[in-house]
Amino acid sequence: MFDSVRDSVRATLEEIEQAGLHKPERVIGTPQSATVEVTAGGRPGEVLNFCANNYLGLADHPEVVAAAHAALDRWGYGMASVRFICGTQEVHKELEARISTFLGQEDTILYSSCFDANGGVFETILGPEDAVISDALNHASIIDGIRLSKARRLRYANRDMADLEQRLKEAADAGARRKLIVTDGVFSMDGYVAPLDEICDLAERYDAMVMVDDSHAVGFVGPGGRGTPELHGVMDRVDIITGTLGKALGGASGGYVAARAEIVALLRQRSRPYLFSNTLAPVIAAASLKVLDLLESAGDLRERLNANTALFRSRMTEEGFDILPGDHAIAPVMIGDAAEAGRMAELLLERGVYVIGFSYPVVPQGQARIRVQLSAAHATEDVNRAVDAFVDARAALRG
Repeated sequence: MFDSVRDSVRATLEEIEQAGLHKPERVIGTPQSATVEVTAGGRPGEVLNFCANNYLGLADHPEVVAAAHAALDRWGYGMASVRFICGTQEVHKELEARISTFLGQEDTILYSSCFDANGGVFETILGPEDAVISDALNHASIIDGIRLSKARRLRYANRDMADLEQRLKEAADAGARRKLIVTDGVFSMDGYVAPLDEICDLAERYDAMVMVDDSHAVGFVGPGGRGTPELHGVMDRVDIITGTLGKALGGASGGYVAARAEIVALLRQRSRPYLFSNTLAPVIAAASLKVLDLLESAGDLRERLNANTALFRSRMTEEGFDILPGDHAIAPVMIGDAAEAGRMAELLLERGVYVIGFSYPVVPQGQARIRVQLSAAHATEDVNRAVDAFVDARAALRG
C-alpha cells in the first residue's frame, strides 16, 4: 500500500532539504547539562549546551537524581494504567497539592505532557456557544487544543491589547456564553513576556476567564519563581495555568493544569488526554517534588541565570548581532534566511557551542533565528566563550 505514496513523501522530504528547513537530530552521550558530549549528528566531542530548556540546571542535579533513584525503589517504574482505574498513587496526589500551593491555585491535575494538558482543556470547558480568544503567537499545543473544541475561535495580534479588546467586544456582541482569553506567559520563539496585568484588566471588564501556558516561566520568572502571574502581581486573577515539568522543573516530562477547583474537577471527568493516557511515571512525580523543595531556596540559581542572561544579551548587542529585546533567558539571535541559520548553527557546533537554527514552520518565513537559551548551570566563562564563538562563526559565514 505504501508504494503508491512513497514517491510523494520522498518529494516532500527533498523539498524540505532543498529549502534549508531540514531539522537534523544530534545525539548526545551524556546527561543533560551545561556541557554535553555529541556522539552523532555533528562534530563529536564535548560542547557547551545553549539550546536546552534546563533554565535552573536541575536536569542532572544530584538531589533530583537521588530522589528519582529512591522513587524507583518505593513506587516502581510505571503505572500501566490511567488515573481513574488504578493509576493514582500517593505521590501523584502529593505533587498536585504542592503545585497548587506553589502557584497559588485551588487544585492541580497532572498530564503526561503540557501538550496534552493544553489539548485537554478547551474541548472540556468550552462548547459551540462559547468563544476562545488566543494570542497569535501562542504555542502549537494551544492552537491544536483550540481546534479540538467547538468554541468560536478569535485571534489577536501578539501582546496587542487594543486588538484583544476588539476581539472581546466581538465575542460579547455575538452573545458568547463563556469567553476565555489564552496566552503564553513567555513566547518560546521570541522570549517576550505577555502583559498579564493588562490582560486581566480586560478580562474583568468583559467578564472573561484567563488561561496562561507558563511553561517557559515557572521556576525562574517572578520573585519566587512562580511565573508570569507572580511577575505581574495577578496570581489571584488568573483562572487556569498550564505548564510543564520538562523545562526548569527538572527537565524530564509531564505537564499540569493548575486552576479553579471546579475546572480541575471537570477535567478529571471529561478531559480525554487525562482519561485515556497512562499516568505520569511515579519516578518523575517524586523527582518533581524534590525540585519544588529546591525552588524554595533557589534564589541564587535565579540570580545566576539572570546574570548569565544579561551578560549574553549585552555582549551580543555590543558585537552587533540582531537579538530580540527583553531580559528573558530565551535570547533569539535573528538571522533571517533559513539556510544561513542552519549553517551558522553548524559553524558554532564546530567551535564547541551547541545551538539550533529555527526556521519555518516553527517561526514565520524570513524570520529564521538561533534561539539561545541560558542556564544557571553556565559559568561566566561559558557565556563569554559562546559570544566569541558567534563572532568567529559570523566571520566564517561571511567568508
